[in-house]
Amino acid sequence: MGTQTKIAETILARGADDLLALKDNQRSLAEEVALFFDTPEQRSLAPFETTDADHGRVETRRHRVSHDVAWLNGDRCAPGEPRFPGLKAIAMAGACVERGGKTTVARRFFLSSLPLDAPLLARAVRAHWGIENRLHWVLDVVFHDDLMRLRTDNGPRNMATIKHMAMNLIQNAGGKHSLKVRRKAAARDHDCLKALITGTAQ
Repeated sequence: MGTQTKIAETILARGADDLLALKDNQRSLAEEVALFFDTPEQRSLAPFETTDADHGRVETRRHRVSHDVAWLNGDRCAPGEPRFPGLKAIAMAGACVERGGKTTVARRFFLSSLPLDAPLLARAVRAHWGIENRLHWVLDVVFHDDLMRLRTDNGPRNMATIKHMAMNLIQNAGGKHSLKVRRKAAARDHDCLKALITGTAQ
């Protein structure tokens, strides 16, 4: 989901709170937030830290949250800089991964309409990545997404939309069989496919 003011407004209008990742589509804003978390004052604060060790790797995650957001909505903003409605916090989630003698470090930055603390940020970010990882795993296992060679124009986006629709139909059908088996059954049997599309599959 892109970090856009309209998305934030829609979420807030429905009575929910947002936690939006700053990405390339908001590069200057992401750079400002990164500089903020690199100040000596912020770096002197102890982050909330979690560690996981599995699958041959050790991952240490560090989370920081600041409720000092007035500067993002004030005169410091550049002309035309987006001002996010209901902004209550900015956050950073850093990860240091050790695997096979190599270490990689990455940081991600977020905006939130919720005055969350670092432990809540850690849970929210982890839950988001868990959902996304499960989605990609299903797409790869059921639809062999990693083998797709469609790379040009609108092809990749169109196929992603179709695969998501198909996956939702298969998942909503339920049943004791795996998603892969249900997909193959729908591909081979027109009655099965019709039942999936009309929502009458048993």
